[in-house]
Amino acid sequence: MAAVHRRAFLDDAAALLDLRRRSILELAAQGLPAGEAETWAAKLTLAGMERKLRELEIWVAELDGVPAAWGAIRGGTLEGLYTAPEFAGRGIASGMLTRLEGLMTGRGVAAVCAEASSNALGFYRRQGYRTSGPQTADSVWPITKDLR
Repeated sequence: MAAVHRRAFLDDAAALLDLRRRSILELAAQGLPAGEAETWAAKLTLAGMERKLRELEIWVAELDGVPAAWGAIRGGTLEGLYTAPEFAGRGIASGMLTRLEGLMTGRGVAAVCAEASSNALGFYRRQGYRTSGPQTADSVWPITKDLR
């Protein structure tokens, strides 16, 4: 079954926060130094997710009405992409990324910029992204992809 993409609503905040937290603890932890995923997840709050929903354009990928992934954009920047662990490896994140890149392309964005955690860098490289600088002090990799 293909995922259904829709814009996120403020009412989605708790479910999207839970998805993000589980994604970090169960998926990101595999590629991060010990304890880093727990530290990252501990900083997440419902108020922070609600702020993201107000400030960013967030899309949800659902399977049978269940949020499987979400992604956020602002202009030409990919602000986040998270997959629920139970849906990992099924092409849901790739489909969401394609959707978000399509939106940006339709708006005239020539290149998308993002920051990738070490665990996600391989995923983004497989999607055509390249590193655009060294790993930062925050342990993220600046990445970019030409959309033309």
